[in-house]
Amino acid sequence: MKGVLPKTARARVRRAVTAMGVLLPLAAVAACQGGTAGAGAAGPGAPAGAAGPAAPSENVVADVRKDPEAAKLLPESVRKKGSLRLASSIGTPPGAFHPSTGTNRPAGVDIDVADAVAKVLGVRLERQEAGFEAILPALESGKFDLGTGNFGVTEERLRTIDFVTYVNDGQGFAVRGDDKQPKKVTDLVQLCGRNIGVGAGTTFETTLRDAGPRCAKTGREPYDVKVYSDNGALLTSLQQGRIDVVMSTINGLRYQASQEAAGVRFLNEFQRLDVGFALKKGSPLREPLRAAVNRLIEDGTYDRILKKWGTQKSALTESRISPPERKPAR
Repeated sequence: MKGVLPKTARARVRRAVTAMGVLLPLAAVAACQGGTAGAGAAGPGAPAGAAGPAAPSENVVADVRKDPEAAKLLPESVRKKGSLRLASSIGTPPGAFHPSTGTNRPAGVDIDVADAVAKVLGVRLERQEAGFEAILPALESGKFDLGTGNFGVTEERLRTIDFVTYVNDGQGFAVRGDDKQPKKVTDLVQLCGRNIGVGAGTTFETTLRDAGPRCAKTGREPYDVKVYSDNGALLTSLQQGRIDVVMSTINGLRYQASQEAAGVRFLNEFQRLDVGFALKKGSPLREPLRAAVNRLIEDGTYDRILKKWGTQKSALTESRISPPERKPAR
């Protein structure tokens, strides 16, 4: 963030210091959860080679076959080339992470869905790992054809980016396992006066920034938003008490809370968001990607992917192109 606004005007938003000298070893953190802070919905990626937990071994996309009807929707240039350039933000389970299997191949919902879509379309994926913050600008410049990273569909992003949806995730909150003070967060003013950790470039950062002035309007101290480009540092800060609350993806936080070693307690969901493949505005890949996702929904592959990763509650009944942002019913 550029420029810190006056304390009386709105919440403070700052980039967190992540020097290794003041953090627990990232390998220990990664062993608990491995990677990014979120979804943007989502969040920035893990350090290259960081090992997360073991991944389910079942290959649920092995039997996926090419669908000629979906494949013919691809631009001729893509059909001729036979591949798509995919930028992947690799972070925490269950979205995308590096499992502790001695391989550099990532795993997760994002990985399985993208692999299955490529098989339906009959193309190869040229997957390149990229930082969460870098992917959307790189799509606009034409460096990549599509991106994944738990990108939530928001009004702000829709101005410059198109989406093809494949799951429903969103924003949630978590605290240290031994912190019994905060209850369900239904209004951001409940966080006034507290330190909140988020991933850089995420919807969480934007949501908190926009709501910051409400603390002053209600006569409360502002909350202090600390932004992390590495999820290992974010979790360490929570464990060491530098931050009180983490705002991140619902699925990611639920997973972290299920790992006893992480020492995290999930509070609640705050806002649901559709998540999808990110594309340059007006990309000709929108229709073939939607057709491919819908084919996976119809033939049962989609359900098998979500069941593998324990995210059945995030299922969509159909893929859509750049739907409007889901608004919380509050």
